[in-house]
Amino acid sequence: MEEISENEGIHSSREFNFLKYLENVVEAETILYTGKVIAVKGLEVESEGPRAVIGEMCSIKLRDGSTLLAEVIGLDEKHVKLAPYGETKGIEVGCEVVASGHSLMVPVGKNLLGRIIDASGRPCDEKGELIPDAYYPAVASPPAPNDRVDINRRIVTGVRAIDSLLTVGKGQRLGIFAGSGVGKSTLLSIIARNTNADINVIGLIGERGREVLDFVNRDLGEEGMKRSVLVVATSDEPSICRLRAAQVCTAVAEYFRDQGKDVMLMMDSMTRFAHAQREIGLAAGEPPAQKGYPPSVFDMIPKLLERSGTNKKGTITAFYTVLVDGDDMNEPITDKVRGTLDGHIVLNRRLAQAYHYPAIDVLQSISRLSKRVSGAQTRKAVGQLRSWMATYQENETMITAGIYQKGASPTVDLAIDKHEAIEGFLKQEEYEPCPINETLAKLSELTGIDIPEEEYVENPAAAIPTTAQIVDSAKHAD
Repeated sequence: MEEISENEGIHSSREFNFLKYLENVVEAETILYTGKVIAVKGLEVESEGPRAVIGEMCSIKLRDGSTLLAEVIGLDEKHVKLAPYGETKGIEVGCEVVASGHSLMVPVGKNLLGRIIDASGRPCDEKGELIPDAYYPAVASPPAPNDRVDINRRIVTGVRAIDSLLTVGKGQRLGIFAGSGVGKSTLLSIIARNTNADINVIGLIGERGREVLDFVNRDLGEEGMKRSVLVVATSDEPSICRLRAAQVCTAVAEYFRDQGKDVMLMMDSMTRFAHAQREIGLAAGEPPAQKGYPPSVFDMIPKLLERSGTNKKGTITAFYTVLVDGDDMNEPITDKVRGTLDGHIVLNRRLAQAYHYPAIDVLQSISRLSKRVSGAQTRKAVGQLRSWMATYQENETMITAGIYQKGASPTVDLAIDKHEAIEGFLKQEEYEPCPINETLAKLSELTGIDIPEEEYVENPAAAIPTTAQIVDSAKHAD
């Protein structure tokens, strides 16, 4: 009997898992469609064949034996227009083009946490190979309207001005609008470090190369990186990489949302995404429309933004930065993004120049869902604070010029008295933690309006008694 059990042990130790090999066999293409390069025109490679559809991934085989990934962006009879995921250096007429039979698929899974990936989903952090749990399509449809769960829970960003005056709900989508050098990236880094979301997914789209390691080492830190995934396409990479990196970033967030997580998606910036599509669209022969942007840009923006939000499993709360060209809040991309999102946070250059950080212009900003995720007393305090700020702003010229005489208006006098305290409340050091209970306690102290601890919870609106509950309570009291 001992001999048999030993043999059984040997047999069991030699058991082999063939599952991954079977999957490879099932997914293997038995017929390959091929073509050949006939021209290279700027950002675009043109080939005769292969048989392919728009968005399909292809491989261009170079003379040195290497391959270059490319995507089909246009079709013209037998000619296929390709956007390469790299430099066109080394491509020559006659290079073989092989169709893959599928669009860009993103490797996803828990092993992505703490990693940096590129626009094709490949790791670029020298930490070894990724072992994914699944693959998600980079370009996907948003959740159906009927699958959207109501937003009624607050998410903490760690930014005092946002958590108090511009409260954000889990699953809400907001834009951060500002000119260059006003503090968009710094604001994102504060949110990434201090949010109470389960996972951060951060897309650095078309930004400076030095910002990648800066964000990892300086802004996120070791602890923040453990629950974060970075998707990177720097400004020197081809336009197709900058375009797809935004969609890859969203696909990663969608995976974690489907696992029931509350995800914080941060993308810097939507403007670079629009610029990338403009370059691709113009190269493919699209006519320029508004300020040189082809129609496809304005079609792609809502398709990308609508993918975030809630579904029946989890949430994606999203912050998208928008570089406002010439500080013009009505330029086409700014206007399109602002009209699609659930709120906007405007950064003011004048505040930044006065060393007021974060440079949030509270009166110009709005969170469309803040009332759903704030308690009654909190809303009352916010209304009082905004009223003082608006009064001071209306009379600021007279106040600073010395024209206004104290005592002329009790309302203006109170706004002047509170101004310095309000400024101190809204200012925040980059590495200053601001938990929600501390933020609401300071708001209560500043306004003199009591905010009960019941409103410190994730769903403070649920703590507010309904009319029926009040009536029922009165009956029991009688």
